[in-house]
Amino acid sequence: MSLFVFRQLAICAGLLALGGGVGWVGNTYLKHSDPSVTANESAATSLNTPVVYRVAPLQQSHANHNFIATAVDKVGPAVVRIDSARTVSNRGNGFSSPPFKRFFGEETPSPQERVEQGTGSGFITSVDGHIITNAHVVEGSDNVTVTLKDGRIFEGKVVGVDPITDVAAVKIEASSLPVVVLGRSEDLLPGQWAIAIGNPLGLDNTVTAGIISALGRSSSQVGIPDRRVRFIQTDAAINPGNSGGPLLNDRGEVIGINTAIRANAQGLGFAIPIETGQRVAQQLFATGKATHPYLGIQMVDLTPEMRDRINQDPASKLKVTVERGILVVDVMPSAPAAAAGLRPGDIILKVNETVVTSASDVQNQVEDSRVGEMLAVEVQRQGESLIFQVRPSAFPIEEVG
Repeated sequence: MSLFVFRQLAICAGLLALGGGVGWVGNTYLKHSDPSVTANESAATSLNTPVVYRVAPLQQSHANHNFIATAVDKVGPAVVRIDSARTVSNRGNGFSSPPFKRFFGEETPSPQERVEQGTGSGFITSVDGHIITNAHVVEGSDNVTVTLKDGRIFEGKVVGVDPITDVAAVKIEASSLPVVVLGRSEDLLPGQWAIAIGNPLGLDNTVTAGIISALGRSSSQVGIPDRRVRFIQTDAAINPGNSGGPLLNDRGEVIGINTAIRANAQGLGFAIPIETGQRVAQQLFATGKATHPYLGIQMVDLTPEMRDRINQDPASKLKVTVERGILVVDVMPSAPAAAAGLRPGDIILKVNETVVTSASDVQNQVEDSRVGEMLAVEVQRQGESLIFQVRPSAFPIEEVG
């Protein structure tokens, strides 16, 4: 055997020992481990003859949707863009709530007034044009422009807004519209998938995904204490323009209304539970307004530090002896709580026989009650437990600002 042939055999043996040989097809370097490449069974036996490989055609698959894509296909056509415009005074306005990012462009018709324009999202809940969105998306506007994913544009009428929950109802005149499927936020668990669809920063039909980060966030935790909502927290990206759009579960069902982002943090988005949004929207579509039960008390969650601060305040008329509980700080004159006999200094223990451990718990129990129906409130007063029957009235919306 010649020295040249011996060296060629040695090289081939070394390559095989490394696990699979190599070869060239034209100028392309291929590995045998590539599943799209098969060796030609009739490869030349001569070491001086190039080995020929057969390249199998790539298989094109259209069945590569994941559950997020499936959910978006299901819901996307029913998600709309809402463009609004309103004239406001340059002396100040009520659209400056820090947790909400409106990002309005401005056009100034006069030194005293200016036109604010904003873009938000919404979703269709009925084939004849009922749309749910955020109150802060359409507040101050009687009419808005609604654009569907298929490009159709409608003039929308703002039927009603509820600043207490930040829910609004918009109606367009149309038929046979695509609609969303409503799910249940009450069944959620932290860690489940969450999908957001909306029009952030003018980028229509944007999809983001993440998980449910937490449930039952109080309005004070979110940074908007004047709202009566227990928020869903998600890390699915929610940006300006997402407001009013749907938050979905992995089945493509709406579980929340995207509403807020924290200006001082990233990865923290919040949504109104769909049960709250739907309940309020139904009232708005039916009567143009929503009512909320109202007791007329101011409360604070007690801690040892809070107790000491109250007791040491020379202006305080209260003497607090307990370290934990829900302290009634004030009772509004002529409010339902005052009429029932509640007083500042009472410690709330139960509402409708449900034990409460925070002011948010009390607020939730009141919100779940009905205007005009009796509500049992158990308190501790000077070491004695007392039960008062309170008849909630409708929340005075005009006082919210």
